[in-house]
Amino acid sequence: MRFATVGTSWITSAFIEAAKLSGKLTLEAVYSRRKESAEQMAEKHGAPNVFTDLEEMAKDGNIDAVYIASPNALHFENVLVFLKNKKHVICEKPIFSNTEEFKEAFRVADLNGVFLFEAIRNIHYPNTALLKEKLKDLGQIRSGIFQYVQYSSRYDKFLAGEEPNVFSRNFSGGALMDLGVYPLSLAVWLFGTPKDSRYFPVLLRNGIDGAGTLVLEYEGFNITVICSKISHSYIPSEIHGEKGSIIIEGISELEKMKFADVRTKEPVLFSREQEAQNMMYEINDFADIIAQNDRKTYETLRQSSYEVLSVIEKSRKQNGIIFKTDRN
Repeated sequence: MRFATVGTSWITSAFIEAAKLSGKLTLEAVYSRRKESAEQMAEKHGAPNVFTDLEEMAKDGNIDAVYIASPNALHFENVLVFLKNKKHVICEKPIFSNTEEFKEAFRVADLNGVFLFEAIRNIHYPNTALLKEKLKDLGQIRSGIFQYVQYSSRYDKFLAGEEPNVFSRNFSGGALMDLGVYPLSLAVWLFGTPKDSRYFPVLLRNGIDGAGTLVLEYEGFNITVICSKISHSYIPSEIHGEKGSIIIEGISELEKMKFADVRTKEPVLFSREQEAQNMMYEINDFADIIAQNDRKTYETLRQSSYEVLSVIEKSRKQNGIIFKTDRN
């Protein structure tokens, strides 16, 4: 399947390299508003075509699918351009700014007979399946702490008076949208839709959340999601049950996972080594769904993305975090 890219950041490069490793996608073209940036990207990754006009690229008959990694606030308008031209779309997380955009985009995708995916890689790993299977050894789950606390290099610019996209409400930024989406997505994938949720943000001078704690309420247990772009953590995430606990190193990567029986209290590794270019796993899943027209798996992914975005939207509304893209 031939694909194109929108965006020239490191995440786009990572996706292209993972696609090469997968062997299921072939790079056909790259897009950037600046021709120089597009040409540099094309040269770096061996793309045969360069575009500076989004509509023109969307109309190209040699392109079957597109990977979009533009700023969050631009996802919706970029995605619609390709859906309306009957291209499959893989959009980097968080897929949209709000549920209104989500519903409309998927309506357009269905209308045009194409697939729309959210690139949230940590629900596609082999280790994710192992983790889900291991939950039964915990007995009754009672609590969990999922954390992604990583100091952003862009925070220095924010402190200096600038407003980088990731710290801007105009670009649908903030800690929950950028980092919290990883632990939240994993929680929804493992445990389903929470009964209730409450977000306690650390708001910065412009009203964006630089950090925050999200509590997800389930039947018999709570999952606490901690995210921050203004500090750094060195501790793992955990799930606690009456028969044992699971320790997770790297909530976005699931690199190492251990199980500790409540009686022996000795952690035993049960995860497996994964490809360093771990976006390959989501690419494989997306390509297989398209090739096999696997509507069941597609609907499962769609619903999971919707539930995650619903919790994020609710969290923002609880705290008056309004994006430029919000209409209601």
